[in-house]
Amino acid sequence: MKSPGVLLFSARLFFSGYGVIRLFGLADGRYGPGIDWQAAHIVGLIGMVLFVPAVFGMERLLPQGNWRTGTVIVTLAGLAASIVQFSADIVFAALAADKADMSRLSHEFSAVPGVRLAFYTVGPPLFFLGLIVLTVLLARAGRLPWWSPVVMAVSAMLPLLTLDLMPLAGVGILASVLPLRNTTGEFEITSPVLRASA
Repeated sequence: MKSPGVLLFSARLFFSGYGVIRLFGLADGRYGPGIDWQAAHIVGLIGMVLFVPAVFGMERLLPQGNWRTGTVIVTLAGLAASIVQFSADIVFAALAADKADMSRLSHEFSAVPGVRLAFYTVGPPLFFLGLIVLTVLLARAGRLPWWSPVVMAVSAMLPLLTLDLMPLAGVGILASVLPLRNTTGEFEITSPVLRASA
């Protein structure tokens, strides 16, 4: 079984991979449903699932407290919403005859009371908000440098501007937690300065 540190790294690579495949799919003007749509969303879904143990790994680096518990709950709630959204997109693309049919299926799903709010409007942004707060808490605990929360915040905002920036967002999110490394099953600090001050 892979360690949380490897998962923390892999999750962000899959996150960027989703954005890259999506851009290639959009290049021919026929993105979804099809192989490019399914490949992008399957890669994105894998990334979201890998974030679950990665979040727990980040939690273990923090001292116990309400902020840690609350932030993890919010982050996982956002992840759950994102996983449902990606899964729904994969299913609709598999069932749809064409793009119009896929849009119809998606609209029918989001029209169910509470679905759009939970899985599209409010839920997924909670994941990014949780990552930002986790990074802030890790920086305050001396586990990350001061610039990590800044890079995380900027990176998390990029997909809200346009999904075309998803690959860059994934790279930024990875860079923000790069000082964390797992070598023996527990998170360790790569920076000698941070290790000395932790």
